[in-house]
Amino acid sequence: MKNTKKPILNHIFTFILTVMSTFGITTVHAEDDEKYVELTYVEWASEVASTYVVKVVLEELGYKVELIPVSAAIMWQAVASGDVDGHVAAWLKSTHAHYLNAVTDRIENLGPNLEGTKIGLVVPQYVTINSIEELKADKFKRKIIGIDPGAGLMSKTEQVIKAYKLKNFKLMEGSGATMAAALSDAIKNKRWIVVTGWTPHWMFSRWDLKYLSDPKGLFNPSNGREEYISTIVRQGLKEDKPEVYRVLDKFYWKASDMEQVMIWNEEKAADPYENAKRWVKENRDKVKTWLSP
Repeated sequence: MKNTKKPILNHIFTFILTVMSTFGITTVHAEDDEKYVELTYVEWASEVASTYVVKVVLEELGYKVELIPVSAAIMWQAVASGDVDGHVAAWLKSTHAHYLNAVTDRIENLGPNLEGTKIGLVVPQYVTINSIEELKADKFKRKIIGIDPGAGLMSKTEQVIKAYKLKNFKLMEGSGATMAAALSDAIKNKRWIVVTGWTPHWMFSRWDLKYLSDPKGLFNPSNGREEYISTIVRQGLKEDKPEVYRVLDKFYWKASDMEQVMIWNEEKAADPYENAKRWVKENRDKVKTWLSP
């Protein structure tokens, strides 16, 4: 069942941040503030996996870690305003570039925590086209199935629609979960479908999919350099919570690590927190490098 409370919570969080910023109010916690950590994230399968793993690791050090699911724009703004400690979900160099540029002087970018990401338009392998230039609206019911409207992937797709003159297509807003559900249903019935996709994502392990080529290079305009996910923290975190800063700075894993957690999270009645604990338990050597002084 779709959780209709989440958009409301996003609005509430935005209002709270605005009021706090306007009146210069800082966050106060009942717990020992030095042992309390707040991280924002967007409920994409990839960011659920990474954020819960970081939560488990920080808990091993005795921290109480609160995870706050929000939209991408709020995720960045919350760190820039200093109301949360950070996030591990910055898709760079291109996807979240506009978010980074807007707050670059108010955050600290700790660099990549995962390299080799990719975004684009994705279709099942049985779809007999290979390029965005070949898209025909009537073959796809005039729809490109998207995710949440605040995602950098969505704004990139809007640019692609204009650049490739796909004026007969409508970009459908939704979420990562509704996109995957639509893809699953189409594949089950061998229908043509085009979705906004990204790597790493568990859907590439479950189904035979392909990216449509992007001759204009709009989705990944990095001049041959790989895209990556970066860790962003608030200014002053290093001085306030040096141990937390060190773990976030050292946090780094591979796409295969993230995909393993995502696959577990797609199982029936999966618990992202328990799956994060399982991954941490099974990957102690890697986790030790994050925890080392």
